[in-house]
Amino acid sequence: MHAVVVWWDLEGSGQTVESLRGFLRDEAVDRFSRAEGLRLKFWISDTAAQRWGAVLLWESAEAAAAPLPSRAAELIGRPPSVRLAFDVEATAEGVHTVAALAGRGIALETPAG
Repeated sequence: MHAVVVWWDLEGSGQTVESLRGFLRDEAVDRFSRAEGLRLKFWISDTAAQRWGAVLLWESAEAAAAPLPSRAAELIGRPPSVRLAFDVEATAEGVHTVAALAGRGIALETPAG
């Protein structure tokens, strides 16, 4: 397994954490739900610092290396400020009450507006 972390500093980009939530609702979540070899992607934000990013867990380094259109980079106007890739040493899934992760998060659980 392979993990990738991407992070943007939104200052001066014309985008905000709030404006990018619509992008998640309208297109990104659905598109990444069909990505071959992607086990999990979750988008992360720091509203106070206006930082935006994602953590992706891939089945393999090869799957992670496949080209993906970066609509976020297009909207933000530049590539991520930080892009880190890691080999995954181990995974664990704890005891939980939420059956599935799909459809969770601020952008999907708060009404658009």
